Amino acid sequence: MKVQNGDATNPAAEDRTYATSDNLTLHYVYYPGPTCSVPIICLPGLTRNARDFAVVAEHLSAQRRVFCVEFRGRGHSQWDADPSNYQAPVYVADTLGVMAQEKLDRVIVIGTSLGGIVGTGIAQVKPSALAGIVLNDIGPVIDPSGLTRIGSYLGHGDRWSNWDEAVATLKVVNAVIYPDFTDQDWLSYARKTCRENEDGLIAQDYDPAVSQGFAADSAANVDLWPVFDALKDIPALLIRGALSDLLSAETADQMVARLPSLALSTIANRGHVPTLDEPAAVSAIEAFVAEVDTRENQKP
Repeated sequence: MKVQNGDATNPAAEDRTYATSDNLTLHYVYYPGPTCSVPIICLPGLTRNARDFAVVAEHLSAQRRVFCVEFRGRGHSQWDADPSNYQAPVYVADTLGVMAQEKLDRVIVIGTSLGGIVGTGIAQVKPSALAGIVLNDIGPVIDPSGLTRIGSYLGHGDRWSNWDEAVATLKVVNAVIYPDFTDQDWLSYARKTCRENEDGLIAQDYDPAVSQGFAADSAANVDLWPVFDALKDIPALLIRGALSDLLSAETADQMVARLPSLALSTIANRGHVPTLDEPAAVSAIEAFVAEVDTRENQKP
């Protein structure tokens, strides 16, 4: 089946679904590729979906299989009637379920923001499943200013009558993140993060109830260092937006010092989060996954 990824259709990609243990239907996109390399699972941010990874997934699928998962309540995945399930441990279990369905014993995770936390959760509960992880602008110390910005728009359930109105609103909140975006970039961003409803109105593509699991004041005080310490023996790449208001340069440096397997790539003119189709991000990811392949092939 053809999959609509933002503004372009990839005829090779496939829509697939997974039934969770509590009977929700989750959606993910499969990009076929050679089976000789370690497969990749892409995990999105708090309000995002599989379309965020369309460009990088298509690029990486030239050498390996890529699976782009949509957490419950996002994209084409079913909304959860119980908002208390919108939390990282549930997403970890759901992701491991997708891996089991696809018979993926060992993967590289590319996790954007929340997706990176979910990836570290996999490292905690099933470290043997992770050959490597790419953390996109997330770490164990979360800057309160970034949480405040996210909380300012999360879950409002905005509706727009056309794409121009949607773009205008999204630019107000996100211009500081993508200062060099063109008008076409902003339209592409809107189409990746929003959907047109049956009533013809445009809305952001997630269940507004995910906001019920989001508390800026408490999240900033959670000690996530023990979670990220689970990566100490796992090859890792940290991608940080140079303008990020969620992951400080100081925290990124502390992560590199504390985790001997972690490399750092900083993306210019990007806040939280890099889109991962920036040339510097693509190059860093390509080099990292190639290194992981080499490590895996050297194992007895």
